[in-house]
Amino acid sequence: MPLAPRIPPIRSGRTSRHRATRRVAGAAFAAVLAVGLSACAPDAVSESFLSGENTGYVAADGAIVEIPPAERGEPVVFGGVTEHGDDFDSADIAGQVAVVNFWYAGCAPCRIEAPDLEAVWQEHQDAGVQFIGINTRDQADTAVAFAEEFGITYPSLIDVDTAEAKLAFAKVVPISATPTTLVLDKQGRVAAKIIGPIDGTSVLSTLVKDALAEDS
Repeated sequence: MPLAPRIPPIRSGRTSRHRATRRVAGAAFAAVLAVGLSACAPDAVSESFLSGENTGYVAADGAIVEIPPAERGEPVVFGGVTEHGDDFDSADIAGQVAVVNFWYAGCAPCRIEAPDLEAVWQEHQDAGVQFIGINTRDQADTAVAFAEEFGITYPSLIDVDTAEAKLAFAKVVPISATPTTLVLDKQGRVAAKIIGPIDGTSVLSTLVKDALAEDS
């Protein structure tokens, strides 16, 4: 007796519909990702930073940029008023290595890195090193509350109204993310830049030691 012809199984339209849905979702995700990346383009970030409109955390890759002494620009002259109402001028720390941290209280990575910044400050403050924060968004009371919450003992300039300090640095080195931490050599020139949170104490501490070891 001849065998009955094999009847191929009936495939549900669910699989094809599922694949189509995944293709559509993938395309949509790619479109959203492209928009997000374009929103964080360096030029747009720099423009919003300079205009004071950058009110959200800007993602960064944690890149570390070290600048050889022969390639450093002019000393950065900056100043302002701290969260406690004290006047500050970069001339006050002439001859010292300085660490300058751009931050604001609502920036989640700024909150995460705060204890590490304080730890490096405690390690080096007696070796001719000065830490100074530049708060780009908050008023003094918010900065004071932040310092109390995280145990920060170095001062921060309240720069939201005048933008004096951030513009002084933007003329020398692009500030493309918040937080950004700069190490200034004994002449007040930018010797290194950490884009994004410092991710522990080791790297920043090493950069500070390197700057301290350089001739004035």
